[in-house]
Parts: sequence; C-alpha cells; structure tokens
Amino acid sequence: MTTIRKNMIRSALLLSLFALVGTGLLSLTYEATHERIAQNERDELIRNLHKIISPDKHDNDIFHDTIEIQHPYLLGTEKPVTVYRARKNGVPVTAVFSSIAPNGYNGTIKLLIGIDTKGQLTGVRVIAHRETPGLGDAIEAERSDWILGFKGKSLLKPAEKDWKVKKDGGFFDQFTGATITPRAIVKAVKNTLLYYKLNKHLIYSTKQQGSGNTHE
Repeated sequence: MTTIRKNMIRSALLLSLFALVGTGLLSLTYEATHERIAQNERDELIRNLHKIISPDKHDNDIFHDTIEIQHPYLLGTEKPVTVYRARKNGVPVTAVFSSIAPNGYNGTIKLLIGIDTKGQLTGVRVIAHRETPGLGDAIEAERSDWILGFKGKSLLKPAEKDWKVKKDGGFFDQFTGATITPRAIVKAVKNTLLYYKLNKHLIYSTKQQGSGNTHE
C-alpha cells in the first residue's frame, strides 16, 4: 500500500471520527436543551392563559384539560385548534381558543381568545405575529392597551353587525397607518365568538384531547 493511499485512508477515518463525535455532541446538546425549551414554552403559554383566566377563577389543570376542534372558516386555519377549558369545582368557567387571524398585514396572527359561559370575552392576547414594528405591533399588550379592549365584549355588546373597525363603519378603533392588522384581529375574535355560540354545548362535554373527539 502506497504512502499516499495510507494517508487518504487515515484522513477518511479521521473525518468519519470527527463526524461521529460532532453528531454525538449535537445529540447530547439537543437532549439537554429540548426538555428545557419545551418547559419554557409551556410556562409561557400558561402565563398567557392566566392573563385571560385568572388562576383563582379555576382549580383544574387548564393546560391539560383541552380538546382539538376544527373549523377552517371561523377559526382561521385548516389545522386543529386547541381549546383550553377552565373549570371551578367541576363547573365550566371559561374556554380559551388558540384561534388564528389568517389575514394580517404580514401573514397569520396567533391568538388566545377567552370566552366565558355567558359568551363574553374574558380577554384576548396575541401570542405570535410578524406585523410591522411601530405600526402593527400595537396589537401586543406590552405596546398598547388596544387588545385589552376586547374584555367584556360579546356578540351583543357591541351588536354583531358592529364587529368591524371604525374605518369600515364598525365599533373598534384601528391604528394610525395600520388598519389591516386590527381589522384581521377583530374579524378573528368575532368568528371565534360565533363558533362558541354555535358549539358551546359541545365545548365542555367533549372528551379531553387524545380521545380522538373533534367537531366542526
């Protein structure tokens, strides 16, 4: 075997060894961080849920008392939507929908929308979006109080026909220079209220997630 061939084999073996070591390190890093990342995401979701339904208003594990539902038009996505159900002493209190506003200025806007058993909103929060900084991002509770204005509203207050931004002849304010974003959220919240109105008898009676029970 020539010296050149021996060097080539040695180099190939070294490269293979480095690749194996690198893969092993990546796997170890993933295992070490994956659980922590998942826990952080869970904690953040629970914090957002508790901005919509206060911890003292329910005594069940709202994170796991869930169902998956589907309604592409009213819930804004073809994918199943999770509903988190809050109960007190076994009695339904609030359902929090992870709805989508599909027509934001820069794409979809992910929402949490809380509706109590009377059909009133307990709160709305934006949990993910790509709207324009300085304009559309006023939908964030940390940047303005606009999103807080949904609390206490229902399809009766304001009237269903007034669930539009003022520029469209409705009840809700828009932002200066940014109408598309609030318009999308107002429509998504209204549609979620409509879904609840049509399906409220099923929201709490359907078995928990994992049972295979969904409804449209």
